[in-house]
Amino acid sequence: MANEILIDALPYIDSGYEEPEVKQMVFSLIEEECRRYKPTKNYLEVFGPNNLHAFETEILKNEFQRMEQRQPMEMLSMKRYELLPPPSGKQSDVSAWLESVENSQAQLEHQISRIVNLDLLSDYGANSWKKYNITVKSMIDQAEKQIEDLKKNIQSVNLSRKHEQTAAGSKLDNLEKKWIGLVSKNYEIECAIVELEKELVELKKKKITDEQAEDNENIEKNQNDD
Repeated sequence: MANEILIDALPYIDSGYEEPEVKQMVFSLIEEECRRYKPTKNYLEVFGPNNLHAFETEILKNEFQRMEQRQPMEMLSMKRYELLPPPSGKQSDVSAWLESVENSQAQLEHQISRIVNLDLLSDYGANSWKKYNITVKSMIDQAEKQIEDLKKNIQSVNLSRKHEQTAAGSKLDNLEKKWIGLVSKNYEIECAIVELEKELVELKKKKITDEQAEDNENIEKNQNDD
């Protein structure tokens, strides 16, 4: 019970929130609370200190450092894709020619790989794309079904809340009417008691007056007899 939160509101039953006086009162209470509330506690301290560099890789660190130093970004090197002979100073160098030949062979294999990939794409790309689209469509349908189920659950919860609050509102109205009737009846009883007390006081006064008058008559009678 200690951890439960009591929400003293029935939004489907309560009314009057849109009235200007009620809005002004609510805003006044909020402003007063904001003036009195002075946060002195760090609500995030349970999560420990923030580690802002937890996901930084070496590449990111180097890039951040380059940006801090305002250095230009290194351009992408296209040297490996160039098919150049040895420079003029190494035309007679066998190792230089071997390096150029190896580079040309690598370029040739690269082009062959590209051709193979293009052939594979031409043969299987359309079917692969269709299967991908089918998979995406299935995922979309599943997500839409989940959304529809959530909407139905939300609507069910709202209807249940409305039903419960309507029933509670009807019960509250009956209890309020009963309370008003009891209060009115108590008031009538109190008024009747007051009237009876007044009559009782008058009767007591009358009794005292009658007794005094009777005593006086007896005294006068005794004097006349004497």
